[in-house]
Amino acid sequence: MITTFTNVTTITTIATIAVLGLTAATSIASVVTLILLLTTKELAGASSSGTLQRIAKFVSVPIVPLLIVFAVIVGVKIVLILLSK
Repeated sequence: MITTFTNVTTITTIATIAVLGLTAATSIASVVTLILLLTTKELAGASSSGTLQRIAKFVSVPIVPLLIVFAVIVGVKIVLILLSK
């Protein structure tokens, strides 16, 4: 009985660590992607070329969802900081 409880606790701990690592990796990837898209939009939008203007409009599409993801990441981090004290 105790062995089963220990095994379940170990598996749960390993799964939690794996999920936290995956969350951190996903957060970093989304923020880096947002930065790249914002940079691309600004550089392409500054040009007078029609093709680059079209690229700037095309790149605007995924920026809003990534801004929402960024806001959620920041919100979760703030809540975690406030709850840890």
